[in-house]
Amino acid sequence: MPDRQVEYWRWTEGGKVLEGVDWRGAERITLGIDVGSVSSEAVLCVDGKLAAYNTIRTGANSPASALAAREGLLKLTGLTEKEIAYTVGTGYGRVNVPFAQKAVTEIACHGLGAHYMGGPSVRTILDMGGQDCKGIHIDERGKVTNFLMNDKCAAGTGRGMEVIADLLEVPVTEIGERSFEIEEEPPAVSDVCVVFAKSEAMARLKEGWSKNRVIASYCRAMSERVSALLMRIGVEREFFITGGISKNIGIVRRIEDILGVKALNSEYDTQIAGALGAALFADNLLRRERSG
Repeated sequence: MPDRQVEYWRWTEGGKVLEGVDWRGAERITLGIDVGSVSSEAVLCVDGKLAAYNTIRTGANSPASALAAREGLLKLTGLTEKEIAYTVGTGYGRVNVPFAQKAVTEIACHGLGAHYMGGPSVRTILDMGGQDCKGIHIDERGKVTNFLMNDKCAAGTGRGMEVIADLLEVPVTEIGERSFEIEEEPPAVSDVCVVFAKSEAMARLKEGWSKNRVIASYCRAMSERVSALLMRIGVEREFFITGGISKNIGIVRRIEDILGVKALNSEYDTQIAGALGAALFADNLLRRERSG
């Protein structure tokens, strides 16, 4: 059984203020709040440019998580809530962001966020979130033209990976690297449901499989599952991955191998794509409001 004194599923929370941004003389300061099932992000944009962000674990209460994400961001930047001109909420709990002027779907926000992070060439997006996965197509402006979602199951998502990390007593941040520390690629777990995948993982361990081989098997299953989703919607070579799972090379490299497409790199933290898109929507709405 896992050592309950160690939270193997836990990933690093916190934020960053980007260099070279001066919000003191800004015309527009906008905020995007993405309340997901696993994480909540707050992103600050200054005159339409990414300035700072903060990421926390989502709690049991969506409004409280939104407030906590914003509070952490304000502490990082030294700003006050009164200096933020417009806020847009998105994500699983977007309708429960008490200080947002508007709510926008996470699909639209990930489209705009990926467009900013990956550039105007991005056309296909894989959003691997905590609760679900989405395949999204966007145009040259970052506007969504088509999308598909998986079913409401934790398999192929961030939460599913956290469950496996806890079961195997391996920090979730090490899963990607360790999935390649094997002699040969094992077959994928036969069932993508997390409940049954856990049972199969335990069975493989009893058969003498190493933890790394079990991890590789689960990563393979996740990769095959989300790749099948992308094949249904169609993948163009300008391919970008958002969400926390995008940081797991064990998943990303296997997806690239299955699809034969290399994901575009970004200098930004792709986990904040949804909140960034929300902050950019806020900037657009604010400019429209002021010009009208």
